[in-house]
Amino acid sequence: MSRDVTIRSCLSLPPVSDPPVLTMGWNVSAKVEYACMAMLDLAAMERLDRPVQQKRMADRHEIPAQFLVQILQQLKAAGLVISTRGALGGYQLARSADSITLWDVVAAVQGDADRDAFQNRSSLAANVLRAVWQNVSVAERAVLQETTLAQLARRMDVASEPMYFI
Repeated sequence: MSRDVTIRSCLSLPPVSDPPVLTMGWNVSAKVEYACMAMLDLAAMERLDRPVQQKRMADRHEIPAQFLVQILQQLKAAGLVISTRGALGGYQLARSADSITLWDVVAAVQGDADRDAFQNRSSLAANVLRAVWQNVSVAERAVLQETTLAQLARRMDVASEPMYFI
């Protein structure tokens, strides 16, 4: 037994393990996530060139139906989807999946929500943190603007292809 383990056990301290990995994920609201899933669903169905029914989308992705209706209305108002009425109606992308980015979707449903919690604070710590949050926001926006629905739909195609093992 190593000296460190012996000392730690005598002091009733937990064994030393690897330091925790700090991950700071992007805080995505349910609304944004549902909007992105719906748009990705429409992108994946784009080649069929027919509307996708809202109920099927809601069922497929376990999105509350009434919430999805509100989200689709916002996406329609932003010019990202079109709707067709009738028994064979539903929603389609308003333009090519290659030309719609995740940023377009997020901006349509989130709007210009102010995420600067330190806006009204003028302490040195708040100013330092504000600069970091602004850098994170710039990087976040760049990733969302570079990622198209078509790219994500292709990832889904690859992930759904059967794998053969010999």
